[in-house]
Amino acid sequence: MTAQAPGDGTRRRTTKLGIVGAGAVGATLAYAALMRGVAKNVALFDVNAAKVHAEALDLSHGIQFVPMAHVGGSDDIEVLADSDVIVFTAGAKQKPGQSRLDLAESTIGIMRAILPRLVEVAPDAVHLIVTNPVDVVTYAALQVSGLPPERLFGSGTVLDSSRLRFLLAEHTGVAAQSVHAYVIGEHGDSELPLWSSASIGSVPLLQWRTPDGRIALDEEARSRIATDVVQSAYRVIEGKGATNYAIGLAATRVIEAVLYDERRILPVSSLLDDYYGISDVCLSVPAIVHAGGVGDRIEVPMTDEELSGLRASAEAVRSTARRFGF
Repeated sequence: MTAQAPGDGTRRRTTKLGIVGAGAVGATLAYAALMRGVAKNVALFDVNAAKVHAEALDLSHGIQFVPMAHVGGSDDIEVLADSDVIVFTAGAKQKPGQSRLDLAESTIGIMRAILPRLVEVAPDAVHLIVTNPVDVVTYAALQVSGLPPERLFGSGTVLDSSRLRFLLAEHTGVAAQSVHAYVIGEHGDSELPLWSSASIGSVPLLQWRTPDGRIALDEEARSRIATDVVQSAYRVIEGKGATNYAIGLAATRVIEAVLYDERRILPVSSLLDDYYGISDVCLSVPAIVHAGGVGDRIEVPMTDEELSGLRASAEAVRSTARRFGF
């Protein structure tokens, strides 16, 4: 067979995705990435050798049925060497009597121990933080690593925005892919939907009407949906112990934007610098994601109420970060 010439649209370079943590989120993310053909090499790292080897082997056994790739897994961090993108999914397991604050402190401790080695083995990688509390962990990771803010950011409210679009689609009877709406701020209780700029097709969301001519999303409906977005993760965790499928797909979408240099606008959590006067905090706002990581943050027009909500969310994240010494 004759080799195809450069410039024919094919990607000549082998891409490598590194995943820190082979738990429910890390393994599901690897599965989603393989199904979508995101990278030619997928490498998992976990301190639990038996677990990470088993996950890599199980994934490898299904390679016949997905776009061709190689899967590796090890408790040696060198398995992530020369990764193009590294996703951090590792976190401490909650112990009996341990508060969420204590849990987050343990997770940041894990990140402190691992991140400097990640920078050593993959000096050119773009880093995506998925572990919660993602905004605080992302901010701490920037301080610990010394990496430029464009090359280390969090998955933020990409998943929350997907949840919002799903609920809006259910309410209005259209496809989720036709709903354009963002959740911004903290990936947590203080997050907020941007109702004023949301749309279905080209119709402003607040003007969308039911078949009998009524406004489809009045204040009561919007409030209920916003609450559902925040509480949905709690319901999933209560029922099955963890969220893994949707976040695996959401993170894979961010990875694609980096590896394919898509310049896609996604609400990732990144270090803000005078975004509507907000600085020195990691929050989710729509931003251009490309091969270098996170680029320009998009100053979406907001109402006074939305801007006030974003500022309150920033203060909530700062308050939590201060409790961890950041």
